[in-house]
Amino acid sequence: MSDLLHLATEPSEPEMAAVLAALSAFNTDDVGPSGRKHLAVLIRDEDGTVTGGLVGYTAWGWLFTQNLVVPEEHRGKGLAGKMLELAETEARLRGCHGAWIDTFNPTALKAYRRHGYEVFGEIPNFVGDRTRAFLRKTL
Repeated sequence: MSDLLHLATEPSEPEMAAVLAALSAFNTDDVGPSGRKHLAVLIRDEDGTVTGGLVGYTAWGWLFTQNLVVPEEHRGKGLAGKMLELAETEARLRGCHGAWIDTFNPTALKAYRRHGYEVFGEIPNFVGDRTRAFLRKTL
């Protein structure tokens, strides 16, 4: 059995892709194709350089926001909510019925709640005294 298992502390892209491909094949056989599509809402500076934004994907009727960052100089202007709105609109066009996101940032948590997301799970003391919250929203 020990010949089967190999710990890789720095797995290569092809190794990680192989694991993802195996899981995707299993899930497709188990529950059907995910219809996974990437999605991004980008913030660009005057030179066109990406300085922040929202990155995620849609699959199985859900929008998952993996990363969302607003550059310091643009915070407090409602950009997070506008990015979520754009991503949610695209998700609806793709047939999604729900959205989810997670965070351990208290400011982001407030922003997501203001935008209609509700907490459905938490991990207390995820980082120091910060709680990691998992949120969802019906689209």
